[in-house]
Amino acid sequence: GVQSGTEGSSGLYVRGGSPDENLILLDDVPLYNVTHLFGFFSVFNSDAIKTVNLHKGGFPARFGGRLSSVMDIHTKDGNDKEIHGAAQIGLLSSKFSLEGPIVKEKTTFFVSARRTYFDVLSKPFLPKDEQFGYFFWDLNAKVNHKFNDRHRLYFSIYSGRDKLGYEYDDSYGESEYGLGWGNISSALRWNFLIHNKLFMNTTVALSRYKFFTETNDIEYEKNSKKKAYEMNINYTSLIRDWSIKNTFTYTPNNRHEIKFGEAVTLHSFKPGEQGYYEKYSDSNEDDFYDSNIDTTIHSSPKEPTECNLFIEDEFKITKRINLNVGLHASLFNVDDKTYTSLEPRLSFAAHPTEKFTIKAAYSKMRQYLHLLSNSTIGLPTDLWVPVTGNIKPLESHQTAVGFVFGLPKDFLFSVEGYYKTMDNIIEYKEGASMYSNSNWEEKVDMGKGKSKGIEVMLKKETGKTTGWIAYTLSKSERQFDNINQGKWFPSNYDRTHDISIVINHKFSERVDIGATWVFGTGYPITMQTHSILVDPSLREEYYDNRVDY
Repeated sequence: GVQSGTEGSSGLYVRGGSPDENLILLDDVPLYNVTHLFGFFSVFNSDAIKTVNLHKGGFPARFGGRLSSVMDIHTKDGNDKEIHGAAQIGLLSSKFSLEGPIVKEKTTFFVSARRTYFDVLSKPFLPKDEQFGYFFWDLNAKVNHKFNDRHRLYFSIYSGRDKLGYEYDDSYGESEYGLGWGNISSALRWNFLIHNKLFMNTTVALSRYKFFTETNDIEYEKNSKKKAYEMNINYTSLIRDWSIKNTFTYTPNNRHEIKFGEAVTLHSFKPGEQGYYEKYSDSNEDDFYDSNIDTTIHSSPKEPTECNLFIEDEFKITKRINLNVGLHASLFNVDDKTYTSLEPRLSFAAHPTEKFTIKAAYSKMRQYLHLLSNSTIGLPTDLWVPVTGNIKPLESHQTAVGFVFGLPKDFLFSVEGYYKTMDNIIEYKEGASMYSNSNWEEKVDMGKGKSKGIEVMLKKETGKTTGWIAYTLSKSERQFDNINQGKWFPSNYDRTHDISIVINHKFSERVDIGATWVFGTGYPITMQTHSILVDPSLREEYYDNRVDY
């Protein structure tokens, strides 16, 4: 049910959902774009990761805001007794990490960083009048202090950036192009054991995601370096979040673990701000015109407020039956309109025998963000936009049932089926794109979707040889009144068959080997059916309905 997206991409498609439907938390702070190098690398440096938990169904009530999955990632706290470090130098990138105590068994730190050097390696192979380069870097840092057995304070920060640039300079003129994007997130977290049965976790966080592109062209007058013409175009998209979250864990006895809490987030969206000016040599300085009004992909800034409340109970009915029941409530205020939602969550697991498990789950989810995309790759040029007075929130209902069997020689066999419906999905209208001359709300249609599938896995986790064989049979479809004549069609995230085989073998404490093989059926594509010759120099391609070839 979890697929890696297009070839060479680190994007995730979970049970037929789009990449924006995944809530990715780094130390309790959501990140928006989690890829480097247009999706070939993840922003998560493995040296910095302490734990990763993935939820693809049966979502606990403490999580909300996305339809398809939750990936909860926490970074390392640092060694509290001695200093440890590691460094790695590679052909394309290098990285290092360092951890240790500031005050032994009281205050610790962890820092990890990496950088690629494609930009440095490419210089010797370029002409003297051209420069082309790409690089990315990221930094993780964390400090935590233990006041006593009841109080602990954490501060963590992540920063990462990608930069692509091209420069050209000769006797005729100069040309410069730059594109970049990056995340910054920071969190201050306070853990307080109020008493032996009640624990509090308070997090104050700030995050920002920014994308920018800039083009600058200069033409020289003949036989001189004097400027004859200059043009500059720049575009910026920005998201900034301030949030505070309180989570309480109450354990009245060994059969109940009750979590409840609230969160408030102040969003700031600037989906598109474009500046433009040009100048000719016979113009005065005042003849420059400079505009921050975008005539192509501009949308007015939005500053919505989001509030969330939740309560859940992990209830051990008997030694062999567990139940997680909860309710998530959300409020989203934007454009003088307030959306509210009540989202019940229920998951059940029974163990009739030591080697047999039955599990079932139901979740209702709501999402107040959309990702406007012209492709399935997940480029940074895709625009994150909030719901508005005209564009409604996404909503899904998912039901799943599964079985797990223990087999001889420590093998596990599992099978799980799911069915998910989605409402208020948006997609560009026929012929529209992010570059068409209108506000984004006028370029999209709203529709619905459904996804269903069966997931089968044979897994071995113990012994010298471990690994798994997994197969997913699934279908993901969309329907819009004004697209494809109102008929259902396969979504961009539909993959009928998906197989993965992973094998690891440990020869000794010093030597091990691993192999991975992945196979997936192709993505939906609609080919032209015929061409129309408009005039001797112009031919129009004609496309029929969206079909799955």
